[in-house]
Amino acid sequence: MLTILGFAMIATFLVLIMMKKMSPIAALVLIPALFCVIVGKGAHLGDYVIDGVSSLAPTAAMLMFAIVYFGVMIDVGLFDPIVRGILRFCKADPMRIVVGTALLAAIVSLDGDGSTTFMITVSAMYPLYKRLKMSLVVMTGVAAMANGVMNTLPWGGPTARAATALELDAGDIFVPMIPALLVGLLGVVVLAYVLGLRERRRLGVLTLDEALVKEEAEETETVLVGSGSAGGSGKGARPAGGSGAGPDAGAEDAGAEDGGAKAGAEGDAAKAGAEGAEDDDDFQGLDPNRPTLRPGLYWFNALLTVVLLTAMIMELLPIPVLFLLGAALALSVNFPHIPDQKARIAAHADNVLNVSGMVFAAAVFTGVLQGTGMVDSMATWLVDVVPDGMGPHMALVTGVLSLPLTYFMSNDGFYFGVLPVLAEAGAAHGVSPLEMARASLVGQPLHMSSPLVPAVYVLVGMARVEFGDHTRFVVKWAALICLLILAAGFLFGTV
Repeated sequence: MLTILGFAMIATFLVLIMMKKMSPIAALVLIPALFCVIVGKGAHLGDYVIDGVSSLAPTAAMLMFAIVYFGVMIDVGLFDPIVRGILRFCKADPMRIVVGTALLAAIVSLDGDGSTTFMITVSAMYPLYKRLKMSLVVMTGVAAMANGVMNTLPWGGPTARAATALELDAGDIFVPMIPALLVGLLGVVVLAYVLGLRERRRLGVLTLDEALVKEEAEETETVLVGSGSAGGSGKGARPAGGSGAGPDAGAEDAGAEDGGAKAGAEGDAAKAGAEGAEDDDDFQGLDPNRPTLRPGLYWFNALLTVVLLTAMIMELLPIPVLFLLGAALALSVNFPHIPDQKARIAAHADNVLNVSGMVFAAAVFTGVLQGTGMVDSMATWLVDVVPDGMGPHMALVTGVLSLPLTYFMSNDGFYFGVLPVLAEAGAAHGVSPLEMARASLVGQPLHMSSPLVPAVYVLVGMARVEFGDHTRFVVKWAALICLLILAAGFLFGTV
C-alpha cells in the first residue's frame, strides 16, 4: 500500500504542476501533507517536516548566500568577458546560441556545484534569449542536461556517494566512465544543435542590429496583434516566434513578454532603432554602463571567486559557510557604503526568497516520503520486480532503474538506500560492485531536473520559466541522454 501511495503522491504532484493547477511551492507542501493523512500518519506530519527542513537547511543557506554572492559578481561585471565571448561566438544565430548554452553550462559545471552553474549560465545567456525571443525552456533544458552529465565528476556528489555506499575508490568508478560520459556530453551538444536548428527555423537568423530594431519598433507601437500572428507586417519583417510552435520547440516561453508580437510598419521607429543599435561585436548582453560595475576591482573579484571555488572543491569549510563569508566580503569590498549594500541585497531578494522558499517546501515533500516509509517501500518493490533471469545483467538493470529512481528520490536516498541492495543482488550473479557503481551514475542528466533537486529551482527561477514547462520539455530529452550514456558504457565495457 505504501508503494502505491508513494507513486500516487509523486504522480499527483507532477500532474498538477505540469497542468499548472497548483504552484510548485503549494504542491510541494499540500500534496505530501494530504498523503501523510491518507497513510494514517498525519499526527507525525510535524516531525516529518522538521526532519526534512533540518536536512535541507544547509542547502537553503548555501543557495541564499550563493545567489547573493554571484548576483554581486554579475553586478560588478566579473562575468561580462564570458558573456561577450559567448555572444561573439553566438552572434544572433539561434543554433549557435543553444550550442553556446550547452558549452557554457558544461564548462562552468567543472566546479561541481549545480546552483553556481545555473546562476552563471542563465545570467550570461538570458538577455540574448530574451532579446531574440527564443524559447527559455530550451535554455533551461540544455543547461540542466549539460550540468547533469558533468555532475558525475568525483567532487560533484553522486560518484562520491556511490564510492562511499559500496566502499570503493571514487577514481576507480569515474575514470573508466570518462569515455561514456564524453559520449553523453557530445550527445547534449548534438541535441543542442538540433534544438537550435528548430529555433532557427522558428525565428529565422537575425543580426543583433535587426533584433534591436524590432525591439525598438515594438516598444513604440501601440497596436497589438493576436497571439496567432507571426509578428509585424512591415517590409522585410521576420517572424518573432509566434505561438504556433509545438511544445518540443519550447514555444511555451515563460519569460516572454505578455501578449503576442507587436505589429506595424517599422518606418521612423526602425530608423531610430538602427541609428542607436549596437553592432554584433559590441553587444554585451548585460548593460555595459550599469552603475554597479567595478572595473578597478575586477582582478580582486576574480581572485576571490577562484579562491572560493577552490576552497569548495577542497572542502576546506562547509559550502554554506564559504558562500556566507564570500558574500559578506564581496559586498563589503565592492560596496563599502551600507545603503549600496542594502540596495544590492534588495536587488536579489526575489531570487533568494523564491529559491529558499522552494527548498523548504521541498523539505515537506522529502520529509513525508522518507518519514512514512514510502521511499523504502518503493525501492524494495522496484528491486523485487526485477526478474531472476536478469541477474547477470544487473548493471544494465541498475542503469535503467537509475533514471526513475534518481528522479523521484534524492541522491542520498538512492545511493545509500537502493544501490547497496542492487549491488548485493548483482554480486550474487557475478556482477562487480564497480560496474554497479558506474551504472548508477547514468541517471544524472535526468536527476538534475528532479523536483527534489534544489538547484533546478535556481535555474527555472532565474530564467523565469514555470517548473511544469521545464519538466514537460526536458524529461524526454534527458532520458535519451541517459540511455545514450548507458549504451556507450556497455559498448566500452565499463558497465
